[in-house]
This record gives sequence, C-alpha cells and structure tokens, in this order.
Amino acid sequence: MKHTFSMNLGWDGGRNDVGTLEAERLKTQISIPPEMDGPGVGTNPDEMLLGAAATCYIITLAAVLGRSDLTHRGITIDAEGIVDVTNGIFTYETIRYATTIQVPADMTDREITLVERIAKKAKDQCMISRALAGNVAFELDTTVIRVD
Repeated sequence: MKHTFSMNLGWDGGRNDVGTLEAERLKTQISIPPEMDGPGVGTNPDEMLLGAAATCYIITLAAVLGRSDLTHRGITIDAEGIVDVTNGIFTYETIRYATTIQVPADMTDREITLVERIAKKAKDQCMISRALAGNVAFELDTTVIRVD
C-alpha cells in the first residue's frame, strides 16, 4: 500500500519575498527565516523539516508505548534543529529532542526503563528519522516523571 501526500506552492518574487504553501490540512505563508537574513513571514523549510521530524517522533512514541501496554499521562518534546552555514552552504546537521514522558506514579522502575528504551526505539523507527538517516544526526534526552 502506498500513500500520496500533495501540496501546492507559489512564489512570485525574489529571495526576500513571501510565497504560499497549501496542503489538505495546512495553509501558510513561506519565506526565508530572519536567522538567514530573510523576512521571517510564515514558516520556512528549516521549521517544517524540524516539525515533520518531531511530529513523526511524538506520534511514533505514543503508538509504540500503546502497543507495549505502557500508560503515559502526557508527552512533551522541545525540539531543536541545528543548521550550519559554512562558505555559503547551508547544511541541516542535527535534530535534538528533549523529551519528557509523564507516567503513572505506580509505574515500576522496570517499566520506566522500558519506557526509556521505547523512546530511543521510536526515534529510530520514525519514518522521517529513517528518511533523514545518514544526513542529519539525531540527539535524544529523555526524562520520565512519575505523576499522580
């Protein structure tokens, strides 16, 4: 089975102008980010790549925890993308995730160790992570917190 995802993009100007992006469930303006001397209107490829990777990871993590019958009370991720610019060449180098997983207060130490292993496994199983493998490094810092 194959799935096709489509979007339509438009750009009428030069480097520092603003374009449009429209997909079935997403409509936004696009431009070069201010960090790269652009206008910073709407989103940009760097944010979108980070967003694709991070959303894929959090959904995969929730799915793998569910398949493992491990309950969580919430997952949050602070994601960061590192882009290097050397000699005018832009390279997306690293994606970092600071992941916090809240689990029930009565979860055992053994189950918490399993949750931590699953967090790493989910990062490696995510479709976007696999697509970027060998080109972008991934770093993961996972914190598991027991909550009532």
